[in-house]
Amino acid sequence: MTTCTHLDQIRIDPPDSVEGCEDCLRIGGRWVHLRTCLTCGHVGCCDSSPNRHASAHARDSGHPIVRSAQRGEEWCWCYVDEVVFDLHS
Repeated sequence: MTTCTHLDQIRIDPPDSVEGCEDCLRIGGRWVHLRTCLTCGHVGCCDSSPNRHASAHARDSGHPIVRSAQRGEEWCWCYVDEVVFDLHS
């Protein structure tokens, strides 16, 4: 079983709600689902969205872990290890 080896880079607790993808809001874009960076709190759109801002943020910043910002979802994704996991497990 693959595990995330970057848990030490989690610095924030994700907010209970978010307004939207920070980058899409800035450029007037649209998103499908939202992801919160657990290192800095940046909120970006998922890879099903046209601009894929969450992945771009991970690539550009080196921040490896996001958590779903969708209501009722608590799963996390590590871009480096390519593994989905739940912090509460």
